Amino acid sequence: MNSKFVVLVLGLVLVSFGRIAVAQEDPIAWSSLSESQQEVLLPYAEDWDYLGPERQTRLAEGARRFAEMSDDERQAAKQRFQNWNSLSDEQRARIRDRYQEFQRLSPEEQARIRDNYRRFREMSPERRQQLRDRFRQMTPEQRDRVRDRLRTRPQRTRPTDRG
Repeated sequence: MNSKFVVLVLGLVLVSFGRIAVAQEDPIAWSSLSESQQEVLLPYAEDWDYLGPERQTRLAEGARRFAEMSDDERQAAKQRFQNWNSLSDEQRARIRDRYQEFQRLSPEEQARIRDNYRRFREMSPERRQQLRDRFRQMTPEQRDRVRDRLRTRPQRTRPTDRG
């Protein structure tokens, strides 16, 4: 799979989970975690007290969400985690940068990006591949024009959104 596409997909996946509040300044005691959180975070048990409060908060929140998932959702989350771990440090940094860029966009621009991504995912695999191939063959100027068109295109409403 094309690494740029993987970076884009993972970036959007991260965005879909939303931001986790990490304003907590006090460390989280291991004993205050639920049994299911402790089970998920068992690899961190020995070093828990040495992790910063911000990291503890992110891990505890992730473990809480993981415990609430269905088996299928857990399997998908494990696959995303494996994909993330297989990326280089540079690819992860790019995803984080894109996520921060996305967070700075207006809610309307974020909705437009989500809509474009949803429509792309609803296409057949063959059509998606055709678009990827065509995009790869474009000059940088042509790619910029396509991006501009996507930015200025009015957001479509889903059939279920119509009254």
